[in-house]
Order: sequence, then structure tokens, then C-alpha cells
Amino acid sequence: MLFWLTEFADVVPGFNLFRYITFRAGAAFFTALLFGFFFGKPLINLLRKRQSNGQPIREDGPESHLLTKTGTPTMGGLLILSALTVATLLWARWDNAYVWIVLLVTVGFGLIGFADDLAKVSKGNVKGVSARMRLALGTLIGLFAAGAAMYLHPPALTGQLAVPVFKEVLIHLGWFFIPFGAFVILGAANSVNLTDGLDGLAIMPVMIAASTLGVIAYAVGRVDFTTYLDVHYVPGAGELLIFTAALAGGGLGFLWYNAPPAAVFMGDTGSLALGGALGAIAVVIKHEIVLGIVGGIFVVETLSVIIQVLYFKRTGRRVFLMAPIHHHFEKKGWAEPQIVIRFWIIALVLALIGLATLKIR
Repeated sequence: MLFWLTEFADVVPGFNLFRYITFRAGAAFFTALLFGFFFGKPLINLLRKRQSNGQPIREDGPESHLLTKTGTPTMGGLLILSALTVATLLWARWDNAYVWIVLLVTVGFGLIGFADDLAKVSKGNVKGVSARMRLALGTLIGLFAAGAAMYLHPPALTGQLAVPVFKEVLIHLGWFFIPFGAFVILGAANSVNLTDGLDGLAIMPVMIAASTLGVIAYAVGRVDFTTYLDVHYVPGAGELLIFTAALAGGGLGFLWYNAPPAAVFMGDTGSLALGGALGAIAVVIKHEIVLGIVGGIFVVETLSVIIQVLYFKRTGRRVFLMAPIHHHFEKKGWAEPQIVIRFWIIALVLALIGLATLKIR
């Protein structure tokens, strides 16, 4: 919104800064961060007041959770989404369709998560909105976003799947790109949702992955960078750096209250929304495969659940002590902060590998 101030750049010294994506991204980061710090405590107090018993804890989960996490309120994702949305609307260009696609996906999945959290709190158990309903709504959002992105992509990239490292390789998917993109978005949303099981476990890898995708978006949105790096040019994609910066700022504001022991959980409100955002960004900037690298933590968490379920149905035995895999390490005796910090380190390493695909050609 504040981009319009560039019209006065010739009159007011300093207004020329608003032309630069990097300046507005930095401003979005600090706007979201301060929003989180300022409104975090009042929101937590409100959630505690409205949720007398806090988030329902699964009885089939680790036994320690029934002692340490009972009574903690959920829906803390509202803080991230509010900070993210305000900062993005304030600092991003409103005439950039890619920003609106990603923002609408984020808010859409956030509403699904909010309805799920509300149902759980109201019923006092872990059964919220049915999985079928969540899947149907998420699929509709994903199909819309993928279709819109495909429509906006330059002709040379329309319906194409870019393969990292191999600069000339494009897999033509045609109209199948729309269900493929929806699958990426829906898969990312549910993968982050599965990862969100320990205090601070999901939010930091989300911020790392989003920041990495933001850097890639900035690079593929500049023709000089794409020429130098030999990557595909997506005009207008650079504006997504502002969105990812706002996500990082809002995420840090939330982490201040979610660090062990958490004062609030992000809930499905946050995890579904943030995962959907990562998927939507990857689809827009044509780096769907790279998302699987930088979001490797989420991929492993999801695979651990799939492997556990399939193997148990086939043999009646378990591969892991408990799934998702972070619970497996809890069962092995790892302390919660130990698991969380080690997962953060892995997420950072994977992000660096993902960034390296920009240069390796």
C-alpha cells in the first residue's frame, strides 16, 4: 500500500526508498515483528479466557504431554496471520497478483485451521472438522491458486515443471499442472500440520523455508539475476520477498511466546496456513521440487506417518516407536528442546542446499 508514496519521490527526499523491494521487505519484517510483540500478550490472555481447558491433548500421544501441555491455549496462529497480513498489505504492491494468490491461500487455509481448532476446543476433544471436509476445502483452494498461477506465468513456463540444477529441463504437464500445484500446496499444508507437535518445532523450519523461498523469489523476479544464474525468469515474483519477510517477522513474534514451555500453541490455524503459504510460493516461483529440499523436515515427518501406518496395517508392527518421527525421539528419551534445536539445525542445512540449486547448473 505504501508503494504509492513513490509518486512523491521527486518531491520528498527519501520516498525513493519505497521503490526497492529489499527496503519494503525489511520494513515488512519489522512491522510484523513489532505487531507480534505488541499484540501477543493480549491475544494469549484472550485465548486463555476463552479456552478454560486449553487445547485438547491426544491420549495416544507421549504421556509427558498430558502433564506438561494440558491447559495451554491454541489458535496462536492468529497472531502470525494477523501480523503477516497487516505487514504484507502495508508494504507490498497491491497490483501484484502473485502476492494476492499467496495471501489468499494463507488466509484460506488459516480459516480451515481456525474452524478445526474451534471445533476441538468447543467439543473438548481432539476431533475437529472431518478430514474429508478439510481435504475438500484445501483442494479447492489449491486448485484455484495453481490455476491462477498458471494463467499468470509467462508463456514459456505455463504448465511446465522446472527441474533444479538442469537449467534446460522443463517437464510439460499442461493442464495437469493445476492438480499437481494443488497437491503441492495441500501437501505442504498438511506436512507442516504434522510437524507442529512440540513447542517451537514447526515455526522455525517454516521461517527458514519461507526466507529461502523469498530469496529465490527475489532472484527469479529479476531478469539480471536470472540471466546470471541461468534460472527461469518469473516477472513480478520478487514482490513475494515482502510476504516471506513478513512471515519471518510474525513467526519470530510468535516464537517469543511459543518457546518452551509454550504460552500458546499455533494450532491448525497457524500450521495449515503457513504450510499452504510455502506451497503456494513454490508453485508461483516454479520451484516446487526445491520446496521438497528446503522443507525436508516436513517431508520426513509426513513420510514417517505414511510408513508407520502402511507397515502397521501390513504386519501389525511399528517401524517407529511413535509417529510423526519427533515423537519417536521423545520415546527414545530425547528432551524436547534437544529435538527442537536439532531439527532447526537440519532445516537450516537443507535451506542452504536448496539455495545452492540456484548456482549449480
